[in-house]
Amino acid sequence: MLKGKASISAWLQPLLAILIGLIGGAIAILLIGGSVFDTYAQMWKGAFGNFYFFTNTLTRATPLLLVGLGVSIAFRAGFFNMGSEGQMILGAFTSALIALYFPGTPLFKLLAAMLGGILVGGLWSAFAGWLDARFRMNLIITTLLLNYIASLFAGYMVAYPLKDKTGSAALAQTMMVDKSVWLPKLFPGMSIHAGFIIAIVLAVALFLFIKYSSGGYEIRMLGYNPLFAAYGGVNRGRLMLYSMFASGGFAGLAGAVEVLGMQYRYTDGMVTNPGYAWSGIMATLLSGAHPLGTAVASVLLAALQTGGMGVERNTSIPLEISSVIQSLLILFITAKFGLGLWKRRKGGNSDAASS
Repeated sequence: MLKGKASISAWLQPLLAILIGLIGGAIAILLIGGSVFDTYAQMWKGAFGNFYFFTNTLTRATPLLLVGLGVSIAFRAGFFNMGSEGQMILGAFTSALIALYFPGTPLFKLLAAMLGGILVGGLWSAFAGWLDARFRMNLIITTLLLNYIASLFAGYMVAYPLKDKTGSAALAQTMMVDKSVWLPKLFPGMSIHAGFIIAIVLAVALFLFIKYSSGGYEIRMLGYNPLFAAYGGVNRGRLMLYSMFASGGFAGLAGAVEVLGMQYRYTDGMVTNPGYAWSGIMATLLSGAHPLGTAVASVLLAALQTGGMGVERNTSIPLEISSVIQSLLILFITAKFGLGLWKRRKGGNSDAASS
C-alpha cells in the first residue's frame, strides 16, 4: 500500500511541476497580449505537428537523455554531479579527434570515437570524485569549476592548434569528420540518428541494473542511507569513483553522439550554447532520477525547446516563452528539494533533542 502511494506520488509531482510551468507560461503569454490557446497549439505543432518535427524533437532529446542518465546514477548514489557540461565537452572534443586522426576502418573509428568520449568524460568526472574521497573537497564545487577548465581547454585547442583553416576560418572548430564515420540516420531526410536508439537502450539497461542488480542495490542503499550502507559493508569511496565515472561516461557519450550524429565536428560552444547539460540535469531532477522517467522528461524538455521555435515562427510570442516554462519547472524542483532537506534537518534536530 505504502509502495503504491509512493509510486503515485513519484508520478504526480512531475505532472504538478509541468502544470505549474504551463500555468506560468499562460500568464506570461497573457501579459504579452497573445492567445494562450494559439501559442500552445503552435508549440505542440512545432514539437509534434508532423513526423519531421517529431524526429527533430527526439534528436534534441538524445543528448539530454544521455546526460540525464549519467546524472541519475550519481544522484541515486547520493552524489551531486554538476559537471556534466565539462564532461560532455571533453567527450565531444575527444570523439572528434579520434574520428579525424585515429587509423582504422570507418566502423572501428566510429566505435573508438564513442568509447573515447565515454572514457575521457568518465575520467574527468571520477577525478572530481577522487578529490572528494582523498581531500574531502566539496563535490558540487569541484564539478562546477571543472566545467570551466574543460570548456576553456577545448575552446583554446580548436581556436589555435587544431583549428580548421580550410574554410572561412570564422569559427573555432575542428575539421569535419569523414562521412563514413557518421552515425547512420534512422530515416532518410530526417535529423534523427542511431544515437537515439543507443540512448533508449541504455535507459532500459540502467533501469534494470539499478532495480535488479547487486551493484544497483548498493547504489540505492548508499543514496538512501549512507550510515546503513557503511554498516552493510559498502565502501563509499570506491562506489563514489565507480558511480562518478559512469555518470561522466554517459555525459561523454552524449558529446560523442552529438559530434558523430549531428555536428560532424567539434565547434567551440556547441555544447554550452544550447544548454544540453543543464537541461539533462533538469530532466533527471524532474523524474526523481528514474531512468525511464528521465527519458520521458528529456522528450518533454526537448519539445519545449523545439516547440518554442515553432511559436516564434508562427506567432508574435518570442522564443523565450519556453524558457519561462522551464524556469518555473526549475523553481518547483528547487522548492521540492529545499523542502525535503528542511524536513530532514528538522527530523534530525528532533531526534537529537529527544535523545
